[in-house]
Amino acid sequence: MKLDLRDIIQVPGGRIPFDFSLDLSQLELNGARPVAEPVRVTGAVRNMAGALVLEGTVSSRLHLSCDRCGKPFSRDLSVPLDTLLATELENEESEDDIVLLDGTELDLDDLAQTEFVLGMDTKNLCSEDCKGLCPRCGADLNLGPCGCKRETDPRLAVLAQLLENDDRGEK
Repeated sequence: MKLDLRDIIQVPGGRIPFDFSLDLSQLELNGARPVAEPVRVTGAVRNMAGALVLEGTVSSRLHLSCDRCGKPFSRDLSVPLDTLLATELENEESEDDIVLLDGTELDLDDLAQTEFVLGMDTKNLCSEDCKGLCPRCGADLNLGPCGCKRETDPRLAVLAQLLENDDRGEK
């Protein structure tokens, strides 16, 4: 969505609201398409004493797979939009903090998509205490312990023997 800001660029106190849906269903991340539902973008651009400020939110429901146990789950994600807009930059140092307009227009689709993707977690867990899968047998450890015997680290094998001998009363 292109938002034309010419009506508020020179009008302190001016405001242009926006509310639209964005389709990111074709967005592929790590071989999956987590954004199956429309992404809602809401907010407004305001002229605050000559500075254009964009404030809003980008939100949707993500359909993910847990990185530890592999189970599918869903999670809502809401990312804030909060940036300054300018028609031109006075110095190159502030370029990272300000979004440059194309004339008097702002490409909200591109900005919303970028902020939404950057707001996504890099590691997706179905719960904070997910135990994952057993590396030996593949059992889901969230359902209970598996039947695998714990493997002793070869560097600690001598200590494990000492503990076994101590448990049997040997010295």
